[in-house]
Amino acid sequence: MSSLSVYHVSSPDLPNKVLTHFEDIASTLAEKGVRFDRWQAAAKIQPGASQEAVIAAYQVQIDLLMTERGYITVDVISLNSDHPQKAELRAKFLDEHRHAEDEVRFFVAGRGLFTLHIDDYVYAVLCEKNDLISVPAGTAHWFDMGEHPHFVAIRLFNNPEGWVANFTGEDIASRFPRLED
Repeated sequence: MSSLSVYHVSSPDLPNKVLTHFEDIASTLAEKGVRFDRWQAAAKIQPGASQEAVIAAYQVQIDLLMTERGYITVDVISLNSDHPQKAELRAKFLDEHRHAEDEVRFFVAGRGLFTLHIDDYVYAVLCEKNDLISVPAGTAHWFDMGEHPHFVAIRLFNNPEGWVANFTGEDIASRFPRLED
């Protein structure tokens, strides 16, 4: 189940609130400029499906978002606990960073924890299958896929280079809860 835990930066052990209803999560994040939405596949996705098959299943929604927001690149990332570089990939995303463009992820399968640092608050968004999150450009955040990752996500970008992070050098991410497997 998707959820949103909101913490004050001074109390990483105790959230101020925890939300589990889609509408509550979406409206709370919208107040901070973060889009949280739900998509449904037009076709059933089979385990091990190719990038092309995943994109084809969601082509209508992808095209709409690309037109609406000007995204020019789309790809699919798929990771499971058998991946030989899972620890390195996890570590790459765990430090607080920003992007010069929106970070858009749609979870086709599995789950991941996007944690956003906005002003004096931290918003931990557990995204699961059918969840779309769009983190605005310049928003400090980090992502945890867990020690035993399992997710397939469609990624949309404004630039052809794809994922480019600007790390803040802050250690805030190490103080907040990670994704529990």
